[in-house]
Amino acid sequence: MTTSLNATQLGPVPEGFDRSEIEQFLYREARHADENDYDAWEALWTDDALYWVPADMGGSDPARTMSIIYDNRSRISTRLKQVRTGRRYAQAPPSHLRRLISNIELLGGRENASGGTDLEVGANFIVIEARPRENRIWGGRTTYRLRRIDGTLKLAFKKVQLVDADKPIHTLSYLI
Repeated sequence: MTTSLNATQLGPVPEGFDRSEIEQFLYREARHADENDYDAWEALWTDDALYWVPADMGGSDPARTMSIIYDNRSRISTRLKQVRTGRRYAQAPPSHLRRLISNIELLGGRENASGGTDLEVGANFIVIEARPRENRIWGGRTTYRLRRIDGTLKLAFKKVQLVDADKPIHTLSYLI
């Protein structure tokens, strides 16, 4: 896994990205995760994807700081295989989830390893998690990097910065 997550500066928003299409993609990604549609959620990712949830408020370098989640594409697949078994203790029974996404911003273009340009998008979120004995509210900001592959949007990077990442975290065994 790479540690140079921000090695290049953001450039202008690349051509060919429509705001409405981007919003619909983010809403669909959230719905797949909320409804435990793991096959559809996994299909949204690129082969070189990274999924990162920093365990601190800075969230600038996963090689130097603790992460709650720092998964490459292979680890994303492994995590989903574990959840699909239905025997993952922390998700038996599965959480009922709903996320709200707002303040969606097209932040700019960022060069990717294949020489193309990904669109970097930022958005605020709130996740409501209902469990048998309690409900929890998670909030924060997500940074996405979207890439068009054969005309289809794919998720190349997702960083979830929780507003309370510096406090003890209950299990995050569901997808955020």
